Amino acid sequence: IERAAGTLSGHAVVTPVQTCETLDVLAGRKLFFKCENFQKSGSFKFRGAFNAVSELASGSGKSPHRPQIVTYSCGNFGCGLALAAKIQGATAHVVMPNNSAECKKQAVLSYGANLVLCERTPQGKATKLKQVQSETGAVLTSGGEHSDVMAGHGTMGLELLKQVPDLDAVIMPTSSGGMLAGVSTAIKSSRSEVRVFGAEPEMASATADSLRTGERRPLAEDPGSVADGLNGKLGALTWPYIRQNVDGVFTVSEDEIKNAMRLVWERMKLVVEPSGVVGVAAVLS
Repeated sequence: IERAAGTLSGHAVVTPVQTCETLDVLAGRKLFFKCENFQKSGSFKFRGAFNAVSELASGSGKSPHRPQIVTYSCGNFGCGLALAAKIQGATAHVVMPNNSAECKKQAVLSYGANLVLCERTPQGKATKLKQVQSETGAVLTSGGEHSDVMAGHGTMGLELLKQVPDLDAVIMPTSSGGMLAGVSTAIKSSRSEVRVFGAEPEMASATADSLRTGERRPLAEDPGSVADGLNGKLGALTWPYIRQNVDGVFTVSEDEIKNAMRLVWERMKLVVEPSGVVGVAAVLS
């Protein structure tokens, strides 16, 4: 994670931490918001994507060919990977469900990536990924199941500890687990007394269920939460870090997610998508 921080220095935004007295009152505690909505490409996913592309590019040495990388994403990781590849002279191929948000499809294209649409099914995803790899030789990189991605995401934890040294606890959304695994490792390695929590929609509670049973229990299918970025499967690579470092996972209803998003809009004047406010919803619940 510290190596990733060096890689990201000068490329990723050291995002601000903001506060809101109204939300403090509603939550009954002092809150600090790490605003990754101000990150390049619009989300924290740029961190892990840039670190992964950097490691791939360094491994390519002096090859005359541009490194090629492919991922599957419903939006944010695809956007982050597309921009990271553009900055580093690599070629990105992003496989996305055909019903993904149009703004995210356009963002991927605007960064110069090759956008490949598929059916939002496991078979549709697998078929398109295999096709792209066969045709281009691109290296597959997952938005969660990749050590370089997890390390890049973990840099948020290092920054947060510097920005708010007296933290008692950290809470963040989770799905495949890349952010939760990386940040929890960064936090616990530096300040073991700080408690780390995940937050999920009730209808997509794979991580909460896994911690409760002690066994990884990924979602069998897309549950269709309004927090569409959290409908992924808890990864086999991220799960051991989460099991070791995370103190618990809160689940919230769809109405609680929508209410938190409205409050952040109205009181903080910040535009944050449903997936990004699940942690806020948990703190307010």
